[in-house]
Amino acid sequence: MQNSEIKIYQTSEGKTTIDVKLEKETVWLNLNQISVLFERDKSVISRHINNVFKEQELERHSVVANFATTAKDGKTYKVDFFNLDVIISVGYRIKSKRGTQFRIWANQLLKDYLIKGYALNQEKLKKQSEQLNELQQTIKILGNALEYKELSNDESRGLIKIISDYSYALEILDQYDYRSLKIENISCKEIYHLNYEEAINKISLAKQIYGNSDLFGHEKDNSFRSSVSTIYQTFGGVDLYPSIEEKAANLLYFIIKNHSFSDGNKRIAAFLFLYFLEKNKLLFTQTGQKRIADNALVALTLMIAISKPEEKDTMIKVIVNLINKNN
Repeated sequence: MQNSEIKIYQTSEGKTTIDVKLEKETVWLNLNQISVLFERDKSVISRHINNVFKEQELERHSVVANFATTAKDGKTYKVDFFNLDVIISVGYRIKSKRGTQFRIWANQLLKDYLIKGYALNQEKLKKQSEQLNELQQTIKILGNALEYKELSNDESRGLIKIISDYSYALEILDQYDYRSLKIENISCKEIYHLNYEEAINKISLAKQIYGNSDLFGHEKDNSFRSSVSTIYQTFGGVDLYPSIEEKAANLLYFIIKNHSFSDGNKRIAAFLFLYFLEKNKLLFTQTGQKRIADNALVALTLMIAISKPEEKDTMIKVIVNLINKNN
């Protein structure tokens, strides 16, 4: 524990309460508190404590800690605190019923604390493991992309930017504060709704601008209509992809993976992805920079194209993290 927790112990008759420090998986009381606990003069308690060490029942360095304590005068002093082993030893020497009551209370407190701490550590380790697996999966897809084709310097820089930005978004290097792998801190419901007819119209405009072949944007089947409509699917009246980021990520993924056009699938997917973000006021940061650089988008479309179906969740999380305005 980085900071002490304070637990309040109250005697069975309810007349005496003691603020007990909980730290380093044990409880701590100072001389004054032990004196109150056992209803003995401080000189008596001090003598018993000295005998505990003199008789080598306990090693002083392992059972005594010096904590900063604020006194009644408002000043902070360093005060010796004694852990549960010392308190129990003193209790046996005094043969105090209060000592027995306190020992039972303290042991239950520590048991609860250790169980809780174990559960929290298990959860943290689980999240850490999931996060590392997620990053490893992303790196694996990147490796597959590198093997798929020889990349230009700009495309290579795009791949590097994806992995560096994604690592930063996950705070994978912060060993003290791992974030869960949930998609979180995302934007609210979109302000712009893309439909099939408008998407086809934009593809026609793109074809005129880029001067592509007649096969560019030529639909092979109805899968493109499905790509657009799927991002608005609901279940029980609830959006399956509730945020702008999730809709945009799945739109990019579906268009690339469905191969709906005879030519230009990746270019069309990237174009509509950017168009969707721009219409929903998410394409640019507050400083006017694109949330995802052009070379990173090129690399991302390639990663999606060569990724396996079972890697879809990984790809969606990568995209969402890259465009999440709250990262």
